[in-house]
Amino acid sequence: MDDEVLARTSLRILLAEDADVELVGECGTGREAVALVQELSPDLLLLDVQMPGMDGFEVLQRLAPERMPAVIFTTAYDAHALRAFEVHALDYLLKPFSDERFARALAHAKEHIQRGRVHELTRRLMGMLQGSAPPPAPPPAAPAPPSLEPVGGPLERIAFKDGGRVVFIGVDEVDWIEADDYYVQLHQGSRSHLLRESLRELELRLPQRRFARIHRSTIVNVSRVKELRPLAHGEAEVILHDGTTLRLSRSRREHLLSLLGMS
Repeated sequence: MDDEVLARTSLRILLAEDADVELVGECGTGREAVALVQELSPDLLLLDVQMPGMDGFEVLQRLAPERMPAVIFTTAYDAHALRAFEVHALDYLLKPFSDERFARALAHAKEHIQRGRVHELTRRLMGMLQGSAPPPAPPPAAPAPPSLEPVGGPLERIAFKDGGRVVFIGVDEVDWIEADDYYVQLHQGSRSHLLRESLRELELRLPQRRFARIHRSTIVNVSRVKELRPLAHGEAEVILHDGTTLRLSRSRREHLLSLLGMS
């Protein structure tokens, strides 16, 4: 919902390129946005911050929790970014944004919406099997600590799309992994593979004794570590066998040393 006609036209064109998306309405004011969301209950709301009548945050305040869609803010001002994430917006697109940046945000939103539908369906099916009404949705679970292994054992192979193919690589073939927005880059020798998964989610599925988080944006295959070079303030550089240099944060130093048998 945006008060700029040209901006809405651009969004309409971008959305039309995705076959999974159906545009059910658009508005030029905050009041129109509230009314339309209440009427149509869309899955996703693209919302400007500054609009006539009421701003984007006021729009969200007027919506009942059960009517609240996933929200991506689109705005020309970066001053509201922190507040946008405080109200649990999925993303914050600062105009002018590229088509690629919009596509990443939309892909993340679709994944978020689909995950919610799957959870709701599972909850309803469980209620039917138990011969009762669907139980209330449980509160969000606290994040599992990094030391916990995933159910069914640690991940041994990773699947990713390569053109029209699905390719599998063993986790031991991966040298290191870095966060890339809502994706991760898997580095395998001179090649890299893009995987649509957060670094945190992938970390919990990897073998805990063979992979170590060495920085907030980096995971390393411990067997690829050749050398550690101390830096100032307790940090260090991790040198891999192929010469790649990665930063080791002070808070993660002891964990890596323990996996290397040095503590």
